[in-house]
Amino acid sequence: MLLFTPGPTPVPQNVRNAMAEETIHHRTPEFEAIFEKTRKHLFNLFNTDEVIMLSSSGTGAMEAAVINLCHNTLLNVNSGKFGERFGKIAVAHGLKQVEIVNEWDTPVSVDAVVEAVKQNSDIDAIAVQISESAGGLRHPVEELAAAVKAINPNIMIIADGITAVGVEKIDVTNIDALLAGSQKALMLPPGLSILGLSNGAIEKIGAGRGYYLNLASEIKKQKQNTTAYTAATTLTIGLLEVLETIEADGGIETLYERTAVRAEAVKSALQALGLHIYPKVPAMSMTTIDDENANEIRNILKNDYKVNVAGGQDHLKGKIFRINQMGLINDYEMSWVVNAVELALDKLGRRKYDGTANKIFNEVTFKLGK
Repeated sequence: MLLFTPGPTPVPQNVRNAMAEETIHHRTPEFEAIFEKTRKHLFNLFNTDEVIMLSSSGTGAMEAAVINLCHNTLLNVNSGKFGERFGKIAVAHGLKQVEIVNEWDTPVSVDAVVEAVKQNSDIDAIAVQISESAGGLRHPVEELAAAVKAINPNIMIIADGITAVGVEKIDVTNIDALLAGSQKALMLPPGLSILGLSNGAIEKIGAGRGYYLNLASEIKKQKQNTTAYTAATTLTIGLLEVLETIEADGGIETLYERTAVRAEAVKSALQALGLHIYPKVPAMSMTTIDDENANEIRNILKNDYKVNVAGGQDHLKGKIFRINQMGLINDYEMSWVVNAVELALDKLGRRKYDGTANKIFNEVTFKLGK
C-alpha cells in the first residue's frame, strides 16, 4: 500500500532501520551527542533564534505556543479544523479570543487581520496556519506577520508550519513561533513536535507558563542538549537520520525545489483530467480535489490500486480527497498515484483512460525539474 495521506507520511527504510537500533537512555552522553547534532540541523531548517523539541503531537506544540506566548487575547484564523483548534486551546485556558472565520477554501485577508488588531488592543498573539491541511490551503502568513508587526511589534505571531516546514522556504523574519510535527514532511511516526522561536518570543515566555508545556523549562534544558522531561529518544534518532538524509541528497533547498515541481506536476495532471482544485490558493504540501465522486475515487484508489489518500472532515466529508506531496517522494510513486486517479475515473465512467495524467505529470516534471 502506498501511503499518500498528508500526514502521517511514509517512513523511509533507512530511518526505520536507525530507529530499530537498541534503545538508549535519554540521560547519557551518547544521547546528548545525538540531541546536539539534531539541534544543529534544526537550526538550519527553521532559521530561528531557538529550536526546541517536545514529546507530543503537533497539537502539543500548538498548545505550548498559545499558553506561553498569549497572556491576554488570541486572534486565531479559522479556515479549517486546525485554525479552529487554536481558538479551542485559548478558550480551554481561559484566554480571551477573537476569531476570523472563512470558508475552508479561502485564505485569510491581511486587511481583515489588520482591522481586527486595530479594533482590539488586547490582542497580544495571533495564531495562523501556514498550510491549513483541512482543505489544502496556503495562508499569506509572511505578509500578514509583516503587516501586524508594523502596527505593534509586541504582538506574537504563532505560525503553524506542521504541513509547511520541510515543504517550502518560510520567511521567519516576523514570525515568533514556527511549529512542526514529526509525521509530515519530516517522514517520521507521530509523537515529536518542534518549535522554532524568535528572541522576542523567548523574552515574552519569560519564566514560562504551564508545567509539562512550559517552554522556559525546555529552553533552559535543551541548550544543554537534554530535555526537561523524558525525551522521545527513538524519534529523535529517526529525526537525525531524516535530516542527514536530506543533507546528503542535496540539502534542504533541493528538497524545496523538488517539492515545488512535484506539486505543480500533480496539480497540472489532475486538472488535465477535468478535476477541480479545491482551495483558491493551494499549499505545496498537498493537492486537494473537490468532486461529487470523492469517496468513490478514494475507495477505488485504495482497493484496486493500493493507494491511500485522505478524505475530508466535517462538512467536507465525502466531498474532497487530498494527496500528499511532502517529503522524500520518488517520482515514479507520484506518477503511479496520478495514473491511478485517471484509472479510477475510467472505472466510474467519467472519462476513457488514455494516459493523460502520466503524460502531463512527466512533462511538467521534466520541464520544471531541469
